[in-house]
Amino acid sequence: MLRRLDIPYIALEPGASFRGLHDSIVNYLGNERPAMILANHEEVAVAIAHGYAKVTGRAMAAAVHSSVGLMHATMTIFCAWVDRMPVVVIGATGPMDAAARRPWIDWIHTSEKQGELVRDFVKWEHQPSSVAAFPNALLRAWQLANLEPRGPVYVCLDAGLQEQRLEAPVAFPDVARIAAPSAPAPDPDALARAARLLAEAERPAILLGRTGAWPDLVALAESLGAAVASDGAAAVSFPTDHPLHQGASRTQSHDAFAEAVRDADVILALERVDVAGALREREGKPVRLINVTLEPYATRSWVADYQELPHADVAITASADQTVPALRVAVERGLADRPAARRAAEDRARELAERSRGHRAQWAKANAARRDGRPIHLARALGELRAALGERARDAIVAQRPLGPWPAATWEFACPGTFLGNDGGAAVGSGTGITVGAALAAQGSGRPVIGVLGDGETLASPQAFWTAAHHRIPVLVLVANNQTYFNDEEHQDRVAVTRQRPRENRWVGQRMEQPAVDFASLARDLGAEGFGPVEDPAELARTFAAAVKAMDAGGPVVVDVRIASR
Repeated sequence: MLRRLDIPYIALEPGASFRGLHDSIVNYLGNERPAMILANHEEVAVAIAHGYAKVTGRAMAAAVHSSVGLMHATMTIFCAWVDRMPVVVIGATGPMDAAARRPWIDWIHTSEKQGELVRDFVKWEHQPSSVAAFPNALLRAWQLANLEPRGPVYVCLDAGLQEQRLEAPVAFPDVARIAAPSAPAPDPDALARAARLLAEAERPAILLGRTGAWPDLVALAESLGAAVASDGAAAVSFPTDHPLHQGASRTQSHDAFAEAVRDADVILALERVDVAGALREREGKPVRLINVTLEPYATRSWVADYQELPHADVAITASADQTVPALRVAVERGLADRPAARRAAEDRARELAERSRGHRAQWAKANAARRDGRPIHLARALGELRAALGERARDAIVAQRPLGPWPAATWEFACPGTFLGNDGGAAVGSGTGITVGAALAAQGSGRPVIGVLGDGETLASPQAFWTAAHHRIPVLVLVANNQTYFNDEEHQDRVAVTRQRPRENRWVGQRMEQPAVDFASLARDLGAEGFGPVEDPAELARTFAAAVKAMDAGGPVVVDVRIASR
């Protein structure tokens, strides 16, 4: 059934509870479609599937062992849930028939309603009660995972049923005859009201989130002369070097983002996470809001990832990828007989382009001022890495985890799928697996995959480098190593100021020194190529040139760069 669903890979750390499934994948399917991707931790296995989905938009599978393996995997399942990424997680328990259990071990690894561990942050969890029910359970899981809003699913297989002798052939559904459910389309009346608001706006702005309607989105923004503002934690959905692109939240261009939000009289939000939070930049000043999102269909009560409730003038509960093309046509039709409105849009576009050039000049000046600093600034490291990739940097796939605001004007993302965003759940330890999963998906495409990860993030799950080395997955990871959990240093600093404590103590319990971690040596011990630690900015160009060459030879490469915390 996994092969019939065209699931190419299943990432796993071996577990006795799914030994029957494991044997069948190896000896019945020949370890092909799906092929096993061997991981050393269930968190990494699920994160690899998460990264694969971020590149392809489709679910691969991950297998986790009984209750203990599922406990390990919960963090990265949660990240995939918040990131709205499809992953098919296959678990196992039992045997549920107590008479078939081995002493001790089968008892402690058998759980009633094991899926309850993740029920609050998966789209569906199920434990089929017979082998005959397995195929349809997997089909439903696959459909639900890939249906917008996407997300992880969990199917638990009884260990006893897996090894039960088949008394009759298992009936399989004809996947070709079962149409995938279509994504929700926009309501025509709501679409017409939204198009009218945008066409009549004096200063329209578009807040981007999760949407992939790239050409139509560019055409819509250009027809309106609208300011476009991104979410620095989301996958790129608009060319960041476009004159209408003003900046991204949670990056070093956040001030430009805030300016675009404050200036707007009509805002179109497209699957934007935390719209109400973004509108706080307006400091209470009212604005007309068009909110396009499927988030109401993903709302759970256990986790407040639904964010603050935005007050929208037009709420379109539909797929943004279907809404944007329809909205573009409606707006262009509305502007066709309004020459004054078209001229106003052209004037706005010129003004925004000039503003964008001004911002970029400021960012470039700031980057130049810190170019030779020690510790190395992340902007310099990114610029040198991009230069080492040459023309391929334009199509490179970049995965990043939060390690401070992303420097502006260092790496423009001008093509779809070039920046994958963060892990969704703001956890620590998912980044290495997501990066390796993205590289797995990109194999053979000619597109290099780059991970930009903090030292704390990397140290939480370096096992992913072994998986990449074992399967010869080419990927380059820049470890931005400031030798501290600096985000928490800043939190301790705020508490110290509030409580009138000594600010100089903020580093205690945060720094990763004495001994310092040598990530290049760690990478080599795990079978990857390792470079660094690089402390001299003058060494970056030579080091990255060698690292890119090593990646092109096949396999993972890790470059340890000692960076400034901010």
